[in-house]
Amino acid sequence: MHLDRLQRRALDAMGIQVWESVAAPAADVPAVEPAGAPAPAGTDARQAPVAARSGAARQAAGAWEALEAEVRHCTRCALAASRTQTVFGVGNRDADWMVIGEAPGAEEDRQGEPFVGRAGQLLNQMLRAVGQSREQVYIANILKCRPPNNRDPKPEEIAACRDYLQRQIELVSPQLLLAVGRIAAQALLQTDAPVGRLRGRVHRLAPGGLPLVVTYHPAYLLRSPAQKRKAWEDLRLARSLLR
Repeated sequence: MHLDRLQRRALDAMGIQVWESVAAPAADVPAVEPAGAPAPAGTDARQAPVAARSGAARQAAGAWEALEAEVRHCTRCALAASRTQTVFGVGNRDADWMVIGEAPGAEEDRQGEPFVGRAGQLLNQMLRAVGQSREQVYIANILKCRPPNNRDPKPEEIAACRDYLQRQIELVSPQLLLAVGRIAAQALLQTDAPVGRLRGRVHRLAPGGLPLVVTYHPAYLLRSPAQKRKAWEDLRLARSLLR
């Protein structure tokens, strides 16, 4: 993979050194079938009537506003009593990449935005290394409220928030999900397998078969920098799916 200057700087910040050959072999990545049927020959989304496109945009904006208001006033679980505010999500609502973490921490609870601390800075570097940015992707969490003392989410809390996340995925309609960390991966895939067994391959999220790649949480990588190269491999796998 050819890396530009910004991507090299991001990898340097992650502590990863990359060697490039003159003619790199193709990555050994499982084949991915197209998500949907091809458009009929001669059709172009840009030819759609302007009124129809603007009407669809207004409808989508209204759906986002309604969902965000529902989350903001949510009392489905006990976390509503201890939160400062809900942490809905941030980024491009028409993104190809959707990044899903586990739950807000103290700083996220204070600011109302996911991944804003040191782990968020590392996530930004990881995205830049594969030609993405925080503004290009959409970032959300399994939980919309912070668990006290940053404890792991309880099953009933994950269940209470599941519908919110599913509706966010439907509204964004991404081409790829990137699950960062054990909680996010296990909740999305309905498994108790560890991250080490889930990463390194492409999963398919039912019912539509949306590609999902699992990698380590940035907070874990800050504690275990030796695992950053594996995270880089996961990001390359995710990137290859959208070429």
